[in-house]
Amino acid sequence: MQIVILDGYTENPGDLSWSLLETYGDLTVYDRTDPADENEIVRRIGGADIVVTNKTPVSEAVLNACPHIRFIAVLATGYNVVDCAAARRRNICVSNVPAYGTQAVAQFAIAMLLEICHHAADHSRSVHAGKWSACPDFCYWDFPLIELAGKTMGIIGFGHIGMQTGRIAHALGMNVLAVSPHAHEEGRSIASYVSLDTLLAQSDVIALHCPLLPQTQGIINRETIAKMKDGAILLNNARGQLIIEQDLADALNSGKLYAAGLDVVSTEPIRPDNPLLQARNCLITPHISWASKESRQRIMDCTEKNISAFLNGCPINVVNS
Repeated sequence: MQIVILDGYTENPGDLSWSLLETYGDLTVYDRTDPADENEIVRRIGGADIVVTNKTPVSEAVLNACPHIRFIAVLATGYNVVDCAAARRRNICVSNVPAYGTQAVAQFAIAMLLEICHHAADHSRSVHAGKWSACPDFCYWDFPLIELAGKTMGIIGFGHIGMQTGRIAHALGMNVLAVSPHAHEEGRSIASYVSLDTLLAQSDVIALHCPLLPQTQGIINRETIAKMKDGAILLNNARGQLIIEQDLADALNSGKLYAAGLDVVSTEPIRPDNPLLQARNCLITPHISWASKESRQRIMDCTEKNISAFLNGCPINVVNS
């Protein structure tokens, strides 16, 4: 049994172990594979029976060139990097890792919000630069400081991550509104389900936790921003394509929105000409909400279980059945 990992570095930069996967066959691990070079992808897969990928695409052309593939394990929840329909036509099973990052991603959304509200890192840098030592007063602040208690958070997408973000917002004293196609009692214990227009109009903070679907692509755009409160804060650590980035940059630069906290953008790594890089009050981090060691260990453990279940004839977490 040959197993190849096409892009293992972000999952395991050296602080985890691939030893569990090694028990199932001859394991080859590549830190990175050029996602634009199908010839390289095909060469690296070679005669492998099992392909493990995170962001390296496995297209129909790759599948055609690699007839030994029996199983594809995606080191993530999103699996759009694999042509699942083409895999299904070839009886190739594709599995993903669901719900591994609920705690980490929700925590990171709140971390971005708290940084926007307090600018702790900016103030620390100013202290280290000597500003407090030279200050005639016992304190100073270079940015408005925002208290969240009593304000309203609107969450677009109220699955596991959205609900966990809502729980933390509640703990901070916030009211929570939610937009979701699937209302249920657990969600109602955390938030009030409302229409999108109501959420946009009433929320002081809007957090995106919805999947990228045709109906959600570009859901934050000039028209929906116009329906938001003046001075609202936008958070996105779901998918960058949920936002029309020029429209958001315009809203930040005009002052319509106070700030944005973004862990994802439309093209990653971010392009130097992305308008958000020059926008006012725009906090951008490099898609790391998911990357706590604890979350990555859960990915590793689930991927091992996915491989084991497939080899035992009872595949789990299948996304192309």
